[in-house]
Amino acid sequence: MPHERDKGAFSADIPATAIAEALAAVEKRAATPAGPGDVPIEVGAPSAPLPYPPAADELTRLRAALELSQEQGRKTFDQLRDEHDRRLRAAAALENYKKRAAKEREEVSRYGIERLVRELLPVLDNLDRALGAAAQDDPLTSGVELTRRMLADALGRFGVRSFSAKGERFDPRVHEALMSISSAEHAPGLVLEEQQRGFYLNDRLIRPAAVVVSAAPPPAAGAASQAPEGER
Repeated sequence: MPHERDKGAFSADIPATAIAEALAAVEKRAATPAGPGDVPIEVGAPSAPLPYPPAADELTRLRAALELSQEQGRKTFDQLRDEHDRRLRAAAALENYKKRAAKEREEVSRYGIERLVRELLPVLDNLDRALGAAAQDDPLTSGVELTRRMLADALGRFGVRSFSAKGERFDPRVHEALMSISSAEHAPGLVLEEQQRGFYLNDRLIRPAAVVVSAAPPPAAGAASQAPEGER
C-alpha cells in the first residue's frame, strides 16, 4: 500500500535514452558560441516582457469602419422604410381611387339619366291628363293611350317606376302635401287626392307624389253647452 505522503504525486517512467539525448542537446547548445542575433539568457534573471503586436491602431480602424457601416446600414434601412411607406400609401391611394371610380361608374350607370327622366315626366303627366279628359269613344284616345304606355315601358327598362299615394297615410319622405282638406269621413293624415304621381329611378326618389291630405274638422262654433240650473 503506498505511503500517505505519496498520495496525489505525479510519476512518469521516462526512458533512459530520452534523458541522455536531452542532456546531450543541452551540452551542445552550451558549447556553441552565441551568434550576433542570439539573445543571451541569464539564469535567474527576470524574463523580459514578450513583444505584443501593435494592434491598437488596427482595432481603432476596425471599430471606425464598423461604426461607419452601421451608420450606413441605418440610413439605408430608414430609406427603405420610407420608400416602403411611400409605396404603401401610393397603393392605398390607388385602391381608394379604384373604389371611387367604380362607385362613380355605378352611379352613372344607375342614375345618369335622372336629368332626362325629370324632363320626360311632365310628358307623362300631360298624357295622363289628356286621357282623363278625353271621351272614351274618341278615336284619338286609343292612340294617346298607346303612346303613353310605350313611353312608360321605355322608361321602365331604365329603372323608372311610378307609385300611387292615394288612400295611404301621408309620408313626408315620399309625399308632398299641396293642401289639406277638413274631412269628417276620413282620419287625419290620409291622402285624399293625387295631383301628380311619384317616381323612382331604381331605388332613388326623383319626384315625390303631389297630394291633398285630409285634416280633422274644426270644432263647431256657437255650440257651447249649458249646465243644468241645479248644478249652477
